[in-house]
Amino acid sequence: MPDRNQQFQPPHSDLLMELLAARRDVRGNRFLSEPLASKDVDKILKAALHAPSVGFSQPWEFVLVSDNTRRQQVADSFFAENQKALALFRAGDYDAAKLEQYQALKLEGITESALNIAVFYNPKKGPVLGQTSMPDMGRYSVVCAVQNMWLMARSLNIGMGWVSILDPEKVKNILQAPADRELIAYLCLGKVDQFYDQPELETLGWEARKEAEQVVLSEGYAE
Repeated sequence: MPDRNQQFQPPHSDLLMELLAARRDVRGNRFLSEPLASKDVDKILKAALHAPSVGFSQPWEFVLVSDNTRRQQVADSFFAENQKALALFRAGDYDAAKLEQYQALKLEGITESALNIAVFYNPKKGPVLGQTSMPDMGRYSVVCAVQNMWLMARSLNIGMGWVSILDPEKVKNILQAPADRELIAYLCLGKVDQFYDQPELETLGWEARKEAEQVVLSEGYAE
C-alpha cells in the first residue's frame, strides 16, 4: 500500500532542484545513434501519466514515431516552416550577426534522435471540472505531462528536445490523427554525447536568464 502521509527530506528537494537546473532542450547535433531501452521509454511515459490535469481529465495521447519515412516527412515540415521563421527574423529588428546566428542554430533532431513522440491534446466532450472558465487548461495539462517527461528523461541521462517549428496540421496528417486532436508537442529523445552546463541559447547569448526580481511581483502590478 502507498504511504498516505509520505514525507520527503531536504536531500530529495535538493536532488529535484538539481534535475530542474540540469534539464536541457537537446538538438540533433548532440544525439547518438544508440537506441533507447524500452524500460526507459516506459518510465518516461509513466512520468507523463502522473502529471497533474484539470478535473483529472488526463487529456493527453502519445504517438511513438520510429518509422524513418514518417520522421522525414515531419522533418520536411520543419525545414519549410523554418524558412518562414527566418523570413520573419529578417523582417524584424535583427542585425546581420543575429540572423547569421539564427541560421547556424541546429533547432531540431527529428531524424538524428532514437525516438520521436508526438503529444496530442484530446479534448473531452462537454464541460470539464476546472476548465469551464479557462478553456486552455486542458492544453496546459498536456504541457505538464511534457515537463514530467523531460525531467524523467534527464534523470535517465536521456536527451529530449521539443520541436515547435512545425505545421501542426501537416504533422496530424502524417500521423493520421483524428480531426479533433491538437498537436501540443513534437519531442525528440535519445542518448547524447553531452549535456550543456547551461541552456545553449543562454550560452550563445541569444537571450539572458531573467532574475527573480524581474518577474516576481507582490500583490499585483500596481506601481
